[in-house]
Parts: sequence; C-alpha cells; structure tokens
Amino acid sequence: MTEGIKEQAAGQPELKRAIGPKLLLFFVVGDILGTGIYALTGQVAGRVGGALWLPFLLAFVIAFLTAFSYLELVGKFPQAAGAALYTHRAFKIQFLTFMVAFAVMCSGITSASSAAIAFGGTYLPKTFSITPTTALTTILAIVFVVLVALVNFRGVSESVKANVVLTCIELSGLLIIIAVGVFAVAGGDGDASRLTHIETKDQTWLVAITSATSLAFFAMVGFEDSVNMAEECKDPVRIFPKAMLWGMVVAATIYILVSVTSSLLVPADELQKAGSNALLKVLDIGAPGFPHVVFSAIGMFAVINSALINMMMASRLLYGMANERIIPKQLGIVHPFRRTPWVSILFTTAIAVVLVSTVDITILGGTTALLLLVVFAIVNVALLVLRKYKVSHPHFRTPTVIPVIAAALCLYLASPLSGRPARDYYVAGILLGAGLILWGINWLINRALGRHVELDPEALTKGGSD
Repeated sequence: MTEGIKEQAAGQPELKRAIGPKLLLFFVVGDILGTGIYALTGQVAGRVGGALWLPFLLAFVIAFLTAFSYLELVGKFPQAAGAALYTHRAFKIQFLTFMVAFAVMCSGITSASSAAIAFGGTYLPKTFSITPTTALTTILAIVFVVLVALVNFRGVSESVKANVVLTCIELSGLLIIIAVGVFAVAGGDGDASRLTHIETKDQTWLVAITSATSLAFFAMVGFEDSVNMAEECKDPVRIFPKAMLWGMVVAATIYILVSVTSSLLVPADELQKAGSNALLKVLDIGAPGFPHVVFSAIGMFAVINSALINMMMASRLLYGMANERIIPKQLGIVHPFRRTPWVSILFTTAIAVVLVSTVDITILGGTTALLLLVVFAIVNVALLVLRKYKVSHPHFRTPTVIPVIAAALCLYLASPLSGRPARDYYVAGILLGAGLILWGINWLINRALGRHVELDPEALTKGGSD
C-alpha cells in the first residue's frame, strides 16, 4: 500500500516553493496567535494570581527550547511531515508513530473546540449584543463546528499571502489591549504591585506557577506546524531558523505585554470571574468608552480562523492515516465532486460536537497543551536519537543540552507534579483510547486478510496545519 502511494506521489509535480523569509515569519506569528490568549487569560490568572505574565513567559521559554529541536530536524529532513516523520525515523515503531500523529490530530480538535466555545460564549454574543446562557453557548458552539465542517468540506484552503492579512487582523485586537494599557498607566491607573503577587491558595507557589504555565502553554503552540510548509519554502534550511525563532519572540512579546496590561488594570479574581471575557474586562477598565463590538468582532475572527485551520489539519491527518490503512480505510473516502475527505471531516466534527457539548473550555485548553507537551517531549528525544544519522547538506544544529532540558521540562509540565488537574488526563485518555480502538480494529482486519501495512509517515501530515 505504501509503495502505491509513493508511486502516485512520484507522478505529481513538486509543491511550488513560494514562501520566502517574510511570509514564513508571518505564518509562524499567525499560527501562534489565536484562541489561547483571547480565551484563557482569565483561567490562567485564576491559577497564578497577579503574576499573570510569568506563566506566559515560562511557556515561551519551554516552547522556544523545543523549537531548536524542530529547527535541526527540519533542516535535516526538510519535508512536510513534522512530529510523525521524526518519530518514525528515530524509533521505527509504527504504533508509536500512529499515536503521535493521532495525538496531534486530537490536539487540533480540542483546540478548535476551545475556539468554538469562545465563539459561542463570548465573541458572537458580544458582537451582536446577545445575552449568553449555558444552553445558548452550547448551541452556538455546535452550529459553529458544523459551519466550519461545511467550509472544510467545500475544500477551502488559505494561501500564505492571505495569512498575512489574517495575522494582521488577529494582531490588531491584542495591540488594542496593549495600547489601552499604555494610555491607562500613563494616566495614573493600574496597580504595579499585582505583577509580583502569586496566588497560592492551598498549594505551593511552585505548583501555582507550573499549573498556570501548563495551561498558558496552549497559547504558545502552533510554531511546530510551520515545518509542514518546508516543501513550499525557498531554501528552508537557511530561512527556517530566523523565521521560526523571531516569530516566536514576536508572539511571546505580545502575549507578555497583554498579560502585564491585564494584571495592571484588573485584579486576578475579577479576570478569573470574567472567564473568556477577561480581555473585554480590561477594555472596560482601561478604556470605558471603547466599543465592545470592535474588539469582539476581531476576537470572533481570530477564533474562526483558528478553528478552521485546526479542523482542516485534523481531518487531513485522519485521512492520511486511513490512506495508509493504519485505521479503517472508510475514513479516507474522498467526495467525488468536492474532492475532500468527507468521512474524516464527519468523524472529526462529531468528536468536536461531543467535546463542546460536554467539556469546559479550560479543560479543552489544558488537554491541548497536555497532548502537545507529550509530543514535544518525544520530538526532543527523537532529535537525540537521530544525531547518529548524517546528511550531506549543511543544516542548523542545536547544542545537545537544549533538547535534554526541553524534554525534561515538557514531561514535567505534562505530569501531575505540575499541578495539572486529573480531568485533562481523562479527556486526553478518552481521545487517545478512541485512536487505540481504531488501530485495533484495523489490525484485526489486516491480520484476517493477511495484509502487512508499512507506515509512510510523510503521508500523515499532508493537507493542513494547526
């Protein structure tokens, strides 16, 4: 089966290398900015208190260290396959490669579900002056997921040039918050003492910080998906290091400034009570006359874009796994007219509908971060294993100590020692359990038919990004 797919791919023209360093920089920034900071600022404040900026800074440091591993790997293997490719090349264990790819897919679904709840519970009601209730939020979130699925089914794909426009719109909302903070503080408002206050409650300060960091990490993910654009970049080995690292620095700087502004102007307990409305609360305090509809519309656009990209990625990953016959092949059926993987779209949409109907946005954000922290730990270890493989072309090389530290920090934040709530593990376990069942069903079918399946990891990640 793998050979057939490779033969078919060999008959196709190469992807157009249209992405230069500036477009790649915008892609990285745009992929990171999105639902996280808009939807989870209040929940992070509830875990750490006024030192809201600290978890975002620590999340950036851990993501930044992991980025060095991705940079060496994408320089060594400049192909659009990401974590699945690196895992397969390093360990050559089909089941592990499958579970990594499935975890990335699940992280896309949980991230999109977070966006759906933020859309239905905050930004759509605020934009159109609707009073949100729990039932209405759930209904709007489900409708949102279905509409995203219809767009996905239609086969919409955005070019990187369009991503520049989308990034600028998303960025404008965060710059508004920063500008409001600057003017408010210049006018004598704000309480700087909040910036050093850590809310311990019934836990130690270390657990308070790491618990908040494990959630804030959700806001920093997305940088890893730029490796899926490697085959469409001009000289990826040369341009990736600067574009990825500077993109992460830009996004992290914006996040830290937003979190500092939020903490200066609004007490942590009020940010927590505001929930997904936390940034709107900052506007109320810092610029009482600023129209909610403008910021809400920007936030609504940000979560729509985030959900669409994530659901496209998730459905294409599922399609790739079905195409490789490592899950039931029916999930890889393509619509004859739209030429989109409609069965995998239905499957991923059904999971998202269940999640938005039953799970809180904080759990979804925490589950997304948990899944990707485990994937990042595996990627860091994979880099160390792949050091024994040499390539003829020059590429970026990171000091050995960096992936070691990054792997340890990722595993720590993914563990219960960081103060991560048990509910994150329950949701992640259920999602990965569904993947295990799909794998098992397909294994039994292949065994009964006497068919041996050899995994091609490069086929798993075609067609989307987080």
